[in-house]
Amino acid sequence: MATHALRNPRGGKVEAFSATAAKNAFGNVLEKALADGMVLITRHDAARAVLLSVEEYEALLARVPDPLQALGAEFDALVTRMRKPKARMAGRTLFKATGAELGKAAVAGARKRG
Repeated sequence: MATHALRNPRGGKVEAFSATAAKNAFGNVLEKALADGMVLITRHDAARAVLLSVEEYEALLARVPDPLQALGAEFDALVTRMRKPKARMAGRTLFKATGAELGKAAVAGARKRG
């Protein structure tokens, strides 16, 4: 059982177990993870995995922002912009355009972007 530089959220060092030791004494490794919040699993003295308690896992997830909230806000802003009169008129013009007009607009747009 070695101790590596990895620290838990409480600032304490995380205890490390070799993969073999973790396999052979899983009950002890699990108890240590439950008591300390996490343990490190190594293979050939290199960190390979971390075993977390449910409490640590849930705390970790709580710190990660919900990506759907950001996407939802971005979508709402886009819809708001699309509801403005200028955007509505552009949409109507787009759907009434002929193939030739669409092609000409695509070429012009590509030239603007470089």
